[in-house]
Amino acid sequence: MAGLAESGSNPDVDLLYDINGLAGSTPHWFDRGVAFVGEYGLLLAMVLVVLWCWSTVRRRGGDEAASAVAGLVWAPLAAGIAVLVNVPIRGFVQRPRPFLDHQGLDVLVSGKTDYSFVSDHATITMAIGVGLFVTNRRFGLLGIALAMLEGFCRVYMGVHYPTDVVGGFALGTAVALLLSPPAMLMLTPLMKAVDRSPRAGVLIRRRSAGDERDAVVPEPRSASSSEAERDLAA
Repeated sequence: MAGLAESGSNPDVDLLYDINGLAGSTPHWFDRGVAFVGEYGLLLAMVLVVLWCWSTVRRRGGDEAASAVAGLVWAPLAAGIAVLVNVPIRGFVQRPRPFLDHQGLDVLVSGKTDYSFVSDHATITMAIGVGLFVTNRRFGLLGIALAMLEGFCRVYMGVHYPTDVVGGFALGTAVALLLSPPAMLMLTPLMKAVDRSPRAGVLIRRRSAGDERDAVVPEPRSASSSEAERDLAA
């Protein structure tokens, strides 16, 4: 993989220069904005999308609320697992960052000293996006769109090759989909147990006033009060 990056006559490097070359024709403030969005902003946006989806699921309630929340819990967990899987992949491939092998790139962020393949940012965002898609199609499509934008930003910033991004998309998708069945098998009963809890159940669905009244267990009446009721009845 590193040997491929050393040649400027392959589509991967050509596309890198084409996308990163846009940074040279845009205002400085725009490049700074893209750098912030690509480094931090889209990761925060993914978190907000997950919270937005959770709020929607909780508000709607229904019998499938627990399984839906289980899917939302799985989405960030899938991202974390995918990043862990990427650790040995990076160590095995050992692909240098593109700006180390190619001249003339506009690098918008500094301090990138680790290996390039695969992109952690692309892996995280796509894993969350696909995890959301399994639970909710509308929010999942939004998450996948944000992941695509993240991949573009990483190449625009000059810190990843396009194939680094594609590899991250593939890794995040594979982890989110392949491990989803066993993860849901474990998480769904846990979320159902949380749903049955009088206090923690609000994390699964919004409680109405009627639900709160039903959750109150009446205190047992004392023997003296029962005798008093019998005397009044007599």
